[in-house]
Amino acid sequence: MEITIMSRELTPFEHLVAKHLCDGLSNAAIARVTAHNEKIIENTVSRMARAFGIKSDGEVNVRVLLALAYRTQFGDGSFDKLNVDCSHSKIGEDGIRYCEKHTD
Repeated sequence: MEITIMSRELTPFEHLVAKHLCDGLSNAAIARVTAHNEKIIENTVSRMARAFGIKSDGEVNVRVLLALAYRTQFGDGSFDKLNVDCSHSKIGEDGIRYCEKHTD
């Protein structure tokens, strides 16, 4: 599976959906949190996948690849929520652990 760098900028709503996707939420859960219906979330996920060049072929989980692509491109706070260090994690001069890539 080949993933490209985004072909266009994501909208603010797409960023919001992607962040929830990175947290592991289902489309139904994202719909509840964002006060939209599930079909809107499904369409948003599909548009984001196209923006990253991710195509469904029945063998791949598009949502997983989309979350990975989003994290690679933008980073996210999911690692902090899980209390898991990412591979970019370093201890700063202040003694606090941080990630150079995954910042909000």
